[in-house]
Amino acid sequence: MNWGWIQNNLPDIASFLGQHVVLAVLPVLAALVIALPLGYLVHRTGKGANPILAVLGVIYSIPSLALFVALPVLLGTRILDPVNVAVALTIYSVALLVRSVVDGLRSVPWDVKQSASAVGFSRWGRLLRVELPLAMPVVFAGLRVVTVSNIALVTVAVLVASGGLGQLFLRGYNSIFYTPLIVGLVLTVALALLADAIILLIQRGTLPWARGRRA
Repeated sequence: MNWGWIQNNLPDIASFLGQHVVLAVLPVLAALVIALPLGYLVHRTGKGANPILAVLGVIYSIPSLALFVALPVLLGTRILDPVNVAVALTIYSVALLVRSVVDGLRSVPWDVKQSASAVGFSRWGRLLRVELPLAMPVVFAGLRVVTVSNIALVTVAVLVASGGLGQLFLRGYNSIFYTPLIVGLVLTVALALLADAIILLIQRGTLPWARGRRA
């Protein structure tokens, strides 16, 4: 480990870290906005939900590098445009989060739904004030998986984009110099752990009753 190299390259390392956060987090936020209503619509299809979820599973299984390379052709963007990475990660995130939303809504007990209707909740009132809050622990679990997955995938995206901690891996590989590789690995793992902890804290803060129920 060359500590002098780290000190001399701190501005670049900080810049790569910031780019990595943006590339990983923005697709998650966009996907969450898309997946919540889409997951509800898929859930409402009843038996039709399983084929749709199967298709989303196939989409999620597409190799990331293949999707990164294919998107410029589909979108008409440059091969090294960061937009390709953002769109690809949003697609992956939506594919996984929709399943989490559906699974969360399916986990709400039928008698709870009936009780909510019996006390006068409309369909939308029951969804927003009863079903969705009860489904959120499952959604948060999916959100944690998606966020950590995106942080890992952004390192691969260095092959088709210009930013992120993957630049450190590329520098280390091209120069056969281990320090950038180690720094990139440590920061990627630390970022994933930090993001997971933040989401868990948000979950515990917004759903305190869920923590009590698990206890």
